[in-house]
Amino acid sequence: MKSEKPRLFRLASAYWVAMLLVSIANGALRDFTYGPILSERSAHQLSTLCSALLLGTIIRHFCRRAGLERGPWALAVGGGWVGLTVAFEFLFFHYVGGHSWSALLANYNLAAGRLWVLLLLWIGLAPSLFSRPITPQTHP
Repeated sequence: MKSEKPRLFRLASAYWVAMLLVSIANGALRDFTYGPILSERSAHQLSTLCSALLLGTIIRHFCRRAGLERGPWALAVGGGWVGLTVAFEFLFFHYVGGHSWSALLANYNLAAGRLWVLLLLWIGLAPSLFSRPITPQTHP
């Protein structure tokens, strides 16, 4: 796997960008369709569910294309995606979107019905769930 690290890194990065674009489209869909007719909490929850399904499809495709096996590399990919996602969320939405830090942190409040943290958990664990079982290596 050592020689495949750069390929895996490039592929995982490209798929993260695809997930970012799908997430932006999902947010736009929420804002322009069902968002205005549902409560903010319900719209957020529906959007999170849609996002989990869409991102799960992308992650599954990534795992098949990369030939990813369960284990440390799958966890590393998922952890990397979570790190990039959280960094993007806080940096972009604070500095570009103008949201306060407290408003951004409020998205992590499960008790208030905010499901964002569950989506991050899904992004982090899905590569392990969709990757191939580790095949035992035979030694001569």
